[in-house]
Amino acid sequence: MRKTSSGRYEKLRRAKRMKIVRRLILFAALLVAAVLFLFPTVSTFVNSFLSESEIMESYGAALGDKSAEYARDGVVIKLIPDKVSGEPYEVFLFQSPDYLRKFWNSALYVVPITLFQTGVALLAAYGFTRYRGKIRSLVFFGYVVLMLMPYQVTLVPNYVVSKWLGIYDTPWSIVLPGIFSPFAVYLLTRYMMRIPTAYTEAAQLDGAGEWRIFTRIFLPQCRSAIFAVLLLIFFDNWNMVEQPLVLLEKEELYPLSIYLSVINQNEVGVAFAAAVIYTIPCLLLFLGGEKHLEEGIVTGGVK
Repeated sequence: MRKTSSGRYEKLRRAKRMKIVRRLILFAALLVAAVLFLFPTVSTFVNSFLSESEIMESYGAALGDKSAEYARDGVVIKLIPDKVSGEPYEVFLFQSPDYLRKFWNSALYVVPITLFQTGVALLAAYGFTRYRGKIRSLVFFGYVVLMLMPYQVTLVPNYVVSKWLGIYDTPWSIVLPGIFSPFAVYLLTRYMMRIPTAYTEAAQLDGAGEWRIFTRIFLPQCRSAIFAVLLLIFFDNWNMVEQPLVLLEKEELYPLSIYLSVINQNEVGVAFAAAVIYTIPCLLLFLGGEKHLEEGIVTGGVK
């Protein structure tokens, strides 16, 4: 009996040690993955406080700058600046208005697209939810097909339509196609279909019309989904690159994302500072709305 109990005790201890070892290995692997994932962001933030001379000294070889005498043969990644410099931010915010203008161009495109696409999607989703039939199913299936298509597929039709409407090379060529994107319609429709029909039937018995049902029943139940849609639309369009390159010719109309996609070798520090400033709106919105974003996408239940 003693041998049996001691053997079981040893097995339990061995199993416990193995469990601890597996957890440590998993923790180490996740820690390494987290460090690798966060390294570009941390490196960008740190490099935004380097002076131009220090940047060229560390990254001159990678940037192909053979003329700089202080450029090293290899790349040296710095996580601690030798001397903190706010010169890139000063250039971005005060000395070069072109960069700041491109930042506000991004806001000029993204804010209307986010607000109006959400409004159109709410009305369309309500229609898909309230009315059933073959035509409704076909139209909704068309929305799904369009949503699954890569945006690059629709660039040429958008270009042709923009030329035909006379809005090519204007902000409207970016805003109008963005307003009628099908993604938000699909997400809100799937969310609204979870609302029990008993709610709408009770409202109709009380004499409520469609607008009252929409504003008093559906909108309050879809707050988390609406907030999630607003965030996802903002994130998606804040990083637009293909649309401005195809639908705009004037560089003064370009958003800041175009500048970030082509780093100027002579202003690398400003590019780092622009990347940090460009990230701040998305970071603040995500930190402030993470709970609603998760609830709107994952749960989708009725409170």
